Amino acid sequence: MDIVIRPARPEEYPCVGEITVRAYLGDGLLDFGEGDPYLGELRHVAKRAAAAEVLVAVEGERVLGGVTFVPRGGPMADIARPGEAEIRMLAVAREARGRGAGAALVGACVDRARATGGCARVVLSTQRTMRTAHRLYERLGFTRAPERDWNPVPHLDDVFLLTYELTLRHTP
Repeated sequence: MDIVIRPARPEEYPCVGEITVRAYLGDGLLDFGEGDPYLGELRHVAKRAAAAEVLVAVEGERVLGGVTFVPRGGPMADIARPGEAEIRMLAVAREARGRGAGAALVGACVDRARATGGCARVVLSTQRTMRTAHRLYERLGFTRAPERDWNPVPHLDDVFLLTYELTLRHTP
C-alpha cells in the first residue's frame, strides 16, 4: 500500500498529537520528559491547524506521521523571515520509520512552498541530536544555516536548535 500525504482531518488530531509526543519523548528530545511543558504544544494539533497547515502521512486509514507547514509567518512561525515557509514538528511513529513517510511529508511541504507565490526558501529547526533527521534534510537538498541557529529557551543552555534551509529560487 502507498503512503499518501494529505491535510489532517480534525478526527485525526489526537492521533497526530500522540505520534508527535511519542516521537519527541522516545527520541529523548524533551528536557523534562513526561513533565515537559512543550508536550502541551505538541499535543494541541487543533491549535496548529488553526494557524498553519497540518499534513499527515497515511497508509490506508492508518496515520503514520505528521508535520506542520507554515507557509507565511503567523503565530506558528519560529524562524521564517518574509518570503520563507517553515516546517515544524515533523514526527513519524516509531513503527513506521524507515519507510519514506518523513521524506514524503517534507517533500509535500517543499511542494506547497513552491506553489506559494513569492516563497524563496523553506526553513526548519532541529535539535543537535536528531542526526537521522539531519541526514533526511540533507538528502532532500537542505543545507545548514549556522548563522540562524538559535535557543528557544534562553535560560536553558542545552536547548539549542540548528537551522536548515532550502532555497527554492535565486533571491537578489
